[in-house]
Amino acid sequence: MRMEDKKKGRRNMENLDLHFIHTYNRSVTFVRGEDVYLIDDQGKRYLDMGAGIAVSALGYSNKRFKDGLKRQVDDLIHVSNLYFNQPAIKASKYLSEASGMDRVFFTNSGTEAIEGALKLARKYAYLKNPNSGGEIIAMNHSFHGRSMGALSVTGTEHYRTPFEPLIGGVSFAEYNDLESVERLITPDTCGIILETVQGEGGIYPASEEFIKGVRSLCDSHHIAMILDEIQCGMGRTGTYFAYQHYGILPDIITSAKALGCGVPVGAFAAVEKFAKAMVPGDHGTTYGGNPLACQAVCQVFEAFEEEDILSHVKEMGNYLREKLSGLQRRFPEIITEVRGKGLLLGMEMACPNADIASKAMERGLVLLTAGGNVVRMAPPLVIQPEHVDQAVSILEEILAQQP
Repeated sequence: MRMEDKKKGRRNMENLDLHFIHTYNRSVTFVRGEDVYLIDDQGKRYLDMGAGIAVSALGYSNKRFKDGLKRQVDDLIHVSNLYFNQPAIKASKYLSEASGMDRVFFTNSGTEAIEGALKLARKYAYLKNPNSGGEIIAMNHSFHGRSMGALSVTGTEHYRTPFEPLIGGVSFAEYNDLESVERLITPDTCGIILETVQGEGGIYPASEEFIKGVRSLCDSHHIAMILDEIQCGMGRTGTYFAYQHYGILPDIITSAKALGCGVPVGAFAAVEKFAKAMVPGDHGTTYGGNPLACQAVCQVFEAFEEEDILSHVKEMGNYLREKLSGLQRRFPEIITEVRGKGLLLGMEMACPNADIASKAMERGLVLLTAGGNVVRMAPPLVIQPEHVDQAVSILEEILAQQP
């Protein structure tokens, strides 16, 4: 690209950003999606290996999903939570059965789901002991969202510092270090929250010893085990929820992202013992659980079953890992590690991850980054071998040109 064209592109982006609060550094305007590709306003096609940050699990051409939403728009978009609606009833059953939880509360986003989960843990502790301090143990390098409660349990200091004071009673343990968790438990501890696979923190799956140990600690001390499955859940690791790889059942979970495949919807869900702690007046939402959002949830679950998405994720997750491991063997001085589960994989880089993602974007490949200098891949779950081959070929070209 010529220098004058680059300058023109920057000026155009500045004009587009004129009326936004500048919290994102955007570079492209996408106007359409086809299969696992995105098309920008200049007609350029991009292979999407990010899926809108692990959201668009079904890609961009799933007819059943689109048709279901169109029918729902014609029928009913919104009623308040003073009344039942049929899609919400159906969606709550799907989510309960898939997760092993007993009861569900639908929200508008993942961060709202975290807020509800924290409230539920504190309410349960309060009913046992009204003088409970409501303390929460979270993990260093975690990410749970940017609202005040979710930010309070996000274990990355630079996210929290500008917005303090946040909610109190939160301490941080080391992920995959059970002793560090046990040391923080006090009589006031009401919950332990962690991502089953740390996402923004660098794509670190929980070890089996760690997650089973946390489950045991929660049982021993009668506190809530809260698993954040917002990014790693809804099939991304080859099971509906990542904790199902470990043979444990948490007390409370959070879900969002691929739950609605682009329609804004999240949820927190709990086993009966914890769920019944909340009563009318304890929590609420205007839009959460509306018919349109819940119709999206229903269509996602039905597509997963009809198209056997979970088996496909296992197959394609193995294929993608094999190809990325091959890249690591060819470029061991640049890629230091490949890790993750299913179709949530990360490559630890010895060069700036943002540089790799930027060069990929220029070549029509959408990648994500994560903490610890990681290039993150969370593609649509319907990705095929030829798409993986295309992505790896572009990466190979980029890495071969690295100094």
